Amino acid sequence: MPIKIPNGLPAAQTLAEENIFVMSENRAATQDIRPLQILVLNLMPTKIATETQLARLLGNTPLQVELELIHTSTHESKNTAKEHLLKFYQTFDEVKDRCFDGMVITGAPVEHLPFEEVEYWDELCRIMEWSRTHVYSTFHICWGAQAGLYYHYGIPKYDLPEKLFGVFPHRVERRSSMLMRGFDEVFMVPHSRHTTIRRADVEACSKLKILASSEKAGIYALATEGGRQIFITGHSEYDAGTLQAEYLRDKNAGLPIHVPENYFPNDDDTQPPLVSWRSHANLLYLNWLNYFVYQATPYDIQSIPGFPEAPQ
Repeated sequence: MPIKIPNGLPAAQTLAEENIFVMSENRAATQDIRPLQILVLNLMPTKIATETQLARLLGNTPLQVELELIHTSTHESKNTAKEHLLKFYQTFDEVKDRCFDGMVITGAPVEHLPFEEVEYWDELCRIMEWSRTHVYSTFHICWGAQAGLYYHYGIPKYDLPEKLFGVFPHRVERRSSMLMRGFDEVFMVPHSRHTTIRRADVEACSKLKILASSEKAGIYALATEGGRQIFITGHSEYDAGTLQAEYLRDKNAGLPIHVPENYFPNDDDTQPPLVSWRSHANLLYLNWLNYFVYQATPYDIQSIPGFPEAPQ
């Protein structure tokens, strides 16, 4: 949240130079406030775990957030009870005539497939195209980020020689970005993926800005100018035991899997994982909600720039 200060206070200029968001008395007096409408397209098979992780982070704010969940209608979930989907989820067709302040598109365990071979790819493309005119800021995660970069900007994904698995140090590259406000010089992020994007492809696209990256994990955060589209290649939302469950599942099944890096103390998988990314995760989502949704989205949600009925 911004700090409200008296009109003309000398500290305003200093705070602005330090990238501290301040709000004048005049702006505060004329600011309209309403609940934020956030839509989550949950593509993960473990839907209940994912919705819990995201709700925990999106709810850690003084802002009032109204969360709605959708799933794809062209893919039948085998890991989530139909009763749960019927009770708590809608389909895209049920929300397509509405507008939302923000939207989250999750990852999905389909990275071994070319995008066009994913069962629900056509439906996802419809949703991503719709988001350009009906959502103020869309937050893409992991495979969802790769899918968004491919659909919107033609940026391909590439297979890695081995799975990127663990918690890795990252550094901010664009310190002026609101999304990176308050981040430490080095911060940790979990990753679990077999594919990646390449810096050269991103740098060739003038519409995208690289915000943060890792020497080991590559580009982590990208955004368009103004933050209407944000792409996060890692899993900052993961719980303490998410990587552990994935590791033990594959290990017990006899699949090739190495101990997740920087996760278990001394790489000893009999010890509890060491959580080193929780504060960064909360800050990431708080910054997105505050600066790219709450502070930027219009009070009249139907006037989102690009919405067909918005005034020109």
